[in-house]
Amino acid sequence: MLDNPINRKIIHIDMDAFYASVEQMDNPDLRGKPIAVGGSENRGVVAAASYEARKFGVRSAISGVMAKKNCPDLIFVKPRFDRYKEISGKIHKIFREYTDLIEPLSLDEAYLDVTINKKGNPSASLLAEEIRLRIFKEVGLTASAGISINKFVAKIASDYNKPNGQKTVNPDEVISFLEVLPIRKFYGVGKVTTEKMYQLGIFTGVDLKSKSLEFLEKHFGKSGSFYYHVVRGIHNSEVKSDRITKSVAAEHTFDVNLSSEVFMIEQLDKIATSLEKRLKKHTISGKTVTLKIKYSDFTQQTRSKTLPYFISDKGLILETVKELLYQEKMKDSVRLLGISMGNLNTEVKKAVIVQLRFAF
Repeated sequence: MLDNPINRKIIHIDMDAFYASVEQMDNPDLRGKPIAVGGSENRGVVAAASYEARKFGVRSAISGVMAKKNCPDLIFVKPRFDRYKEISGKIHKIFREYTDLIEPLSLDEAYLDVTINKKGNPSASLLAEEIRLRIFKEVGLTASAGISINKFVAKIASDYNKPNGQKTVNPDEVISFLEVLPIRKFYGVGKVTTEKMYQLGIFTGVDLKSKSLEFLEKHFGKSGSFYYHVVRGIHNSEVKSDRITKSVAAEHTFDVNLSSEVFMIEQLDKIATSLEKRLKKHTISGKTVTLKIKYSDFTQQTRSKTLPYFISDKGLILETVKELLYQEKMKDSVRLLGISMGNLNTEVKKAVIVQLRFAF
């Protein structure tokens, strides 16, 4: 028997090309031009791209080399995460004037549960419009929003009228909205799963809905139950203002590959300093230290050690990392090093990065 869906009023706010938009806002010379935050024309990976660059196929996670090939006029800009965090803080300050039920997914997007809100406004759509307008007036950036009865549908809806738009999927529209939705647009269905669904004759929501729970669990394991329910508008996950932090990390990609452990130690010292600041800022310590190594051929390796006590001190972190570094000989030159702290001394921390029919 199918569970009854719990209808909430959920807004998903997604900033438009956030990192790139901040750079264009701060530097008028970059406005209207194709820019990529992160990477370079010789190496590295793009973290974000402006809408002008996206027209040429430049997007996050592609290599700087490929990005430059797609868009010869592309301008690379170094990321300024402290600035992005500062802007994100201003945006969240606006959110808190409407609700305390805020679940950040990253610096540039968050869920807001406004079923009961501080403005006493019964319309989630009007609240989303007001929040977006305030972000534009007070911060100077545009945001898009999706509004619906649960997080899953709101997340999908926020992508519909980008940039600087919003879409509401009312309670009585949810099923029809999901039935015609291409399966590749279902949140949580990645590229590999999309291809697998295509092979099984699943191209849209209505195709997915036609499959039994047993069929989906057979082909997709535990995820099968998730797909079975969400296509029927059932996703009862609450907006959680407190999120579990499982690890805290810091890493750096180098402009020139490192081939000597001496140079690696110098860089790891800087990374350990950054990690210590993050740990102490949030009063976190951990027992498991992990060294992340990405080689010049893009293969990746991790080495970990669990200590009998909690640490957050840079000296102890670096001492452990050195031990991990010398554990075995490097197989190639190194393009990225990272340190993370796991097995933390707290189960719940705020994110480090972090019924009825309603009138929508």
